[in-house]
Amino acid sequence: MPRQKRTALVLFGATVLIFFLGYAIFRGVGGDPSIPSGDVAVVQEAPTGLGNISQHDFDRALLQSAAQAGVKKVPKPGSDQYEQLKQGAMNNLLDQVWIQGEAAELGIVATADDVTSLLQQTKKQSFRSQAEFEKFLKQSHFTQADVRQRIRLQFLSNKIQQQVLGDVPSVTSSEITDFYNAGKSQFEQPETRDVRLIINTDKAKVEAAKTALDADSSAASWKKVAAKYSTDPSSKSNGGLRPSLTDGLLPAPVNDAVFSASKGEIGGPLKAPDGYYLFEVDKVTAAKTLPLNRQTRAQIRSQLTQQRQQDSFNQFVNNFGSKWRSRTFCASGYVIDRCDNFPGGRPQNAPPACYQADPKGGIPDACPAPVQQVTPALPGTVSIVTPQGNRLPQRPVVPAVPAAQGGLGALPPGSVPTTTGAAPTTGTAP
Repeated sequence: MPRQKRTALVLFGATVLIFFLGYAIFRGVGGDPSIPSGDVAVVQEAPTGLGNISQHDFDRALLQSAAQAGVKKVPKPGSDQYEQLKQGAMNNLLDQVWIQGEAAELGIVATADDVTSLLQQTKKQSFRSQAEFEKFLKQSHFTQADVRQRIRLQFLSNKIQQQVLGDVPSVTSSEITDFYNAGKSQFEQPETRDVRLIINTDKAKVEAAKTALDADSSAASWKKVAAKYSTDPSSKSNGGLRPSLTDGLLPAPVNDAVFSASKGEIGGPLKAPDGYYLFEVDKVTAAKTLPLNRQTRAQIRSQLTQQRQQDSFNQFVNNFGSKWRSRTFCASGYVIDRCDNFPGGRPQNAPPACYQADPKGGIPDACPAPVQQVTPALPGTVSIVTPQGNRLPQRPVVPAVPAAQGGLGALPPGSVPTTTGAAPTTGTAP
């Protein structure tokens, strides 16, 4: 499928699997209602006309879920593939009710003009022509109304996030000072050295370079000698100069020699794994701690603001899921983990033998882990429609990398502040 159409399917028809923590906060509100014949789910306290999800709604959502997954024909109920598509269909249907319900409770509305504007922007980004858009509608089993509804949900979710983040208190001057004093090590800048290098696997050529530089070590001479004798692609055309090197960046034993040498001293040849080195220290910038000035205050304010916004939004997402789950009840055969009457403890697709004391043939390989595996989200990808964000894969822990020279490199990934103070972004972009 062409890239634009894939993008469109993500924007208009992506299955959103929502998993919220802290369900106990709101559980038990309203009780378990009976579900009318012809409906697959009931959501209590939803806006008028949205509380009942019909079998017709589900059948359409199932077709769209299949199209989004690239499945041409909906498989038979009971198969693993059908269960996956059913999960996607139910998630999409519940998204519509939950997001619209939350927007109504917060007093947020989406006008027809709002939806039209965002739709035009999305079509321009995703389709090269109206004909291509029409072809997408046919392939995805979407109507114009379906597309407008998806765009409306995106608009509402963006506005909800903006409102939540807008309620976060401002960072005070004393909080900035306290943060700086408690973590001055984050603002330390190590000593750096500008170093001129000749690198070559041929020792004789490095020795020839040293003879030339012992006679004349001016910048002009280094430029000629480096161009003639060095094989280092990053410095040979720049007079051998590598600026702002920090301790540990050069191979042993060159690194120790460079950081113990005096300015203007020529050292080498020294043998390293990648060849022979000749060096001269051109400039030494002493280590220092950045002062608490206007620039560092702006950095700290941005970092604390973003962290405060992220914490506030994470709490909102947890409560949002708990609240709406407690109001959602699904008919037999349509129960997923977002329904309050979901039995819990057993993933829907897990083989029954996983939970038998002595299953015939032993425990199946497909049994889920007893504890759900948690993976962190990419910074900035958490939103009301993607509360888990884009997930980072679990990997073995590796040694920490050196802190960036900007002074804040030791902070966790994604926490280094920018000067804009931008709020966390939504998981999907229009």
